[in-house]
Amino acid sequence: MLDFIDFSILDILDILLVAVLLFYIYKLLKGTVAINIFLGIAFIFLIWKVTQALKMEMLSGILGYLLSGGVIALIIVFQQEIRKFLLMIGTTNFSSKRSFLKQLKFLQSEIESEIDVETIVNACIKLSKTKTGALIVIERTNSLDFLITTGDPMNAVVNQAILESIFYKNSPLHDGATIIRDNYIVATRVVLPLSSEKIPARFGLRHKAAIGVSEKTDAVCLLVSEETGEISYVKDGAFVLYKDTIDLIKKITSDVQ
Repeated sequence: MLDFIDFSILDILDILLVAVLLFYIYKLLKGTVAINIFLGIAFIFLIWKVTQALKMEMLSGILGYLLSGGVIALIIVFQQEIRKFLLMIGTTNFSSKRSFLKQLKFLQSEIESEIDVETIVNACIKLSKTKTGALIVIERTNSLDFLITTGDPMNAVVNQAILESIFYKNSPLHDGATIIRDNYIVATRVVLPLSSEKIPARFGLRHKAAIGVSEKTDAVCLLVSEETGEISYVKDGAFVLYKDTIDLIKKITSDVQ
């Protein structure tokens, strides 16, 4: 009687691992429409396990059939999230200790961002005053090597003057995106995948490219509109709102740590 409450060390470990997995799934889906679906499924699963433990065979059977029969539907619903998760695992640079720790997130508070975010933002502000278009991609845990090969390699420490010269209208490097990795400009004229989602007509190819790469990887993008000079920050396939320059710097710094 009450055998289901007898816990062993392996049971505790199993629960902890499931809790960690659910936590990171929640972080991955947070802010998206899919989070509501995930919470609904998690609630149904919890009820199913409770009915099993209480030996409510009819209800647990119905819920079990509902959950098992919905696997294909779940794959369809979470297609983008599953693809992003697999890409995150497949492109993580585990040879780098810093990237490995960033991926695990266990020691995130001890890892300081090496990227000079303030310099990058100041360069964008200078470019916005002259309505000079720019697209800067900041690599996080997902390796962007598959994109770097589409552009011109570079190995320069992040510098405001260099960033401004790259996107200068008469510069041969101004087309395409510039990728920053660990405070180094590693590539220019990079071709990014365009988002398939519809965006307002006032946004151009730079915006579609920024949304596209942030949908497929965990990179964040900072871009300057050539038409309006407006500075946009894109993360997880969506525009991130900010109050002022200080707020923008704080948001980016927090995201790239």
